[in-house]
Amino acid sequence: MATDDNNDPQGESPNDPRRRDFLNIAAVAFPATAGAVAVLFPLVNQMSPSADVLAESTTTVDLSKIQPGQGVITTFRKQPLFVRNLTPKEVAEANAVPLSELRDPETLEKRTQPGHENWLITLGVCTHLGCIPLGINEGDNRGKFGGYFCPCHGSQYDTAGRIRQGPAPKNLFVPPYKFTSPTAILVG
Repeated sequence: MATDDNNDPQGESPNDPRRRDFLNIAAVAFPATAGAVAVLFPLVNQMSPSADVLAESTTTVDLSKIQPGQGVITTFRKQPLFVRNLTPKEVAEANAVPLSELRDPETLEKRTQPGHENWLITLGVCTHLGCIPLGINEGDNRGKFGGYFCPCHGSQYDTAGRIRQGPAPKNLFVPPYKFTSPTAILVG
């Protein structure tokens, strides 16, 4: 039985070489693509951080037990993290300091989250040589500015963690953080 090529409305028959070539290429390309993905996925996936590294990339802090005037030390990326609940007096003192008196001028508003000006979150690492300043615990020497005092070389920070005296060149670092609820923050 002979086939009539004129019955095909698009002018192509099932035996058309272009269609056959396409089917052959598709039949080879699909498994080749799947094989390439199977080989490349483990290579790319091994570059992702491991679970223990991801676990250290953020820190959750419960603020509910920290009273005004108190602070706690926790860790963030293997460094001490100071979380301090400033009193209204400490907030007022920090806001009263003229920026022209500061070596690294930043307002308290810039160092805290909007609506949570009393919560100061900083890394507890002096910006001079990396010592851990005193001042987060009750009874610690807070220096003459009422914030933090670095016992290694005498750097003094105010209640907003801003450098006021001593060799430290910068304010205590404020890591990225956000409030996940009124009583909890996620750092990192």
